[in-house]
Amino acid sequence: MTVSLAFGDWLSLFAHYLTLSLLTVGGAVSAAPDMHRFLVDERGWLTDPQFSASIAIAQSAPGPNVLFVALMGWNVGQNAGGTGAALLGAALCLGGIMLPSTVLTYFATRWGHENRERRTVRAFKQGMTPIVIALLIATGFILATGSSFALRHWPLWLLTIVATLVVWRTRIHLLWLLGAGALLGWFGLV
Repeated sequence: MTVSLAFGDWLSLFAHYLTLSLLTVGGAVSAAPDMHRFLVDERGWLTDPQFSASIAIAQSAPGPNVLFVALMGWNVGQNAGGTGAALLGAALCLGGIMLPSTVLTYFATRWGHENRERRTVRAFKQGMTPIVIALLIATGFILATGSSFALRHWPLWLLTIVATLVVWRTRIHLLWLLGAGALLGWFGLV
């Protein structure tokens, strides 16, 4: 895939990630549905497989899970013209997602720690829990469906539900479930 990005497009990419940074309650992955909308559906700078692969590769690598943002920027840059553009894309996306949220988190955490006994601070923390869970479910749905939802993939949906219940109700480490899913995929069962 080849795309042409002008200066305004690079600026738009950076500005979009600056804005998303302030919505990443629960981590950068919670904003993945909007990243998909912007990069795949609206701008066409990435394909569905590139988007999903960016998240999968970065999540499987050691290190912070925000690395998928840099990988998306890298892929946009690769589609726009090679290694130099890929480095620019990675820097713009990662810098955009990290800068505002880091500054806001620093000052908000200091204020929240100083005022941790206030009723409003405790209520805010409790109220954010369902929002984070909903954003993570939306991310999972986008990753599971790609560009379309198909009931013919019922074994995959069943596996997803079973894995979710196992993680929720047991202490089995997630890596065992990932390994089991990989084996089922290897043998063509899902």
